[in-house]
Amino acid sequence: MDRQLEQLLPALSARPGLCKSLLPELLDCVADIADALRKSYDVALAGTANAFGDDQLNVDVAAEDILRAALSRCPVVATASSEEDPTERAINNLPATSGDGEQYTVAFDPLDGSSIIGPNWTVGTIVGIWDGTTALRQSPADKMVAAVLGVYGPRTTAIVAIRLPGSESVCLEIAIATRSGSARSSTVLRPAVGLAKPPFRTRYFAPANLRAAAESPSYMRLIAHFVDNKYTLRYSGGLVPDLVHALVKGHGVYVSPVTATSRAKLRRLYELCPVALVMECAGGRAIDPTTGEDILAQPLDSCDDRAGLVCGTSNEVSLAKDFLLETVPLAG
Repeated sequence: MDRQLEQLLPALSARPGLCKSLLPELLDCVADIADALRKSYDVALAGTANAFGDDQLNVDVAAEDILRAALSRCPVVATASSEEDPTERAINNLPATSGDGEQYTVAFDPLDGSSIIGPNWTVGTIVGIWDGTTALRQSPADKMVAAVLGVYGPRTTAIVAIRLPGSESVCLEIAIATRSGSARSSTVLRPAVGLAKPPFRTRYFAPANLRAAAESPSYMRLIAHFVDNKYTLRYSGGLVPDLVHALVKGHGVYVSPVTATSRAKLRRLYELCPVALVMECAGGRAIDPTTGEDILAQPLDSCDDRAGLVCGTSNEVSLAKDFLLETVPLAG
């Protein structure tokens, strides 16, 4: 797999730790978490809560443990944090200095969408990789170099986005086989994942937090626009599968607004920034619906920074932005 990555992005040859250690370990993690989910016939509360007060499921804890163990095997990982343990902690006792050697910070949501595991729907893992020993108070657009979306459905796949300074970005889809003994094979399904250009044969929309439309006239108008213009609804309640649907179909817009009573739930470090990098590397866009700013434009102040999200096909994101910021004139 590392050779395939180097062929797709020659600049990775200058980052052997990222190419030969960290990314392969993360892809193995996706497969290991998939294996763990297949064996978790009972999905139940673990009896613990994360630092944000959210109740943890046994599958959340299992996925967290798998990722932590994998990162401890990567000597280039200096710091890691997760949505289950939202504090940046040293992993391999690397010096907290920026030198010529590779050092990365990894921030991850081990199991995004665990609330829809009960009905056996597709869920995922979200990982962001940052240059240096912290992701805080850095420019996400400059310091975030890679993101991985693990997808656990009928197949186990991963979307990998890489954007290194001074080189072309890539976004690819990888199929990950289950382990056979100590061996595991991965296959590049699509070496260039990209959102399509208009005209579109079918247009898709995924409206998260639809109840917010009852109190937000601008969101209600946006939903009405999608319906009136015969967009196809594709919304599962899981961030990863809804975004990957757009990346597979070549079109889609995901909208998760913020209102006075429906406050922001998505965390920028563990969900929004990695998703934004994937979307940008695929030719799309990701913005904050309350400000219209690109998600990657604003540094993070803390591990608990939160925001809404509009992402997907660029022209659809711009249209949603106009509706939500009420720059579209009211009819009549």
